[in-house]
Amino acid sequence: MAEERKIIRKKAVTVTVPVLHVPKSLQGFVDFIREQGVVGLAVGFVLGVAAKAVVDSIVNNLINPIVGLYGRGGELASKYWCMKQVAGQCSNKFGYGAVLNQLISFMIVAGVVYFVIKGLKLDKLDRKKEP
Repeated sequence: MAEERKIIRKKAVTVTVPVLHVPKSLQGFVDFIREQGVVGLAVGFVLGVAAKAVVDSIVNNLINPIVGLYGRGGELASKYWCMKQVAGQCSNKFGYGAVLNQLISFMIVAGVVYFVIKGLKLDKLDRKKEP
């Protein structure tokens, strides 16, 4: 059984965390996980993927129809230039709409990240203290 250490004791509430006995061969890996904040990085990655799904939905369902309305109908992602026609059919397509679609998504994600970091003043956390 693992030992337990008292971490927080306040107002008769005790929180205990099990102390895991790790083999010496894995101790370096466990120390790396604790020191480098890998769990926080993983949480940030998962939240970033979820935020990207929301941004993609906004771009595909709100921005694309508006751009398509002013761009002679159709969605932005379906826009292309025909580079070669064979028997009246376009055989080589240059799909500029899909690229523009991804650029819009990227700009929205970058803008949201920028304003969240500036708004919460997280950019000042990484700066080293000047002597």
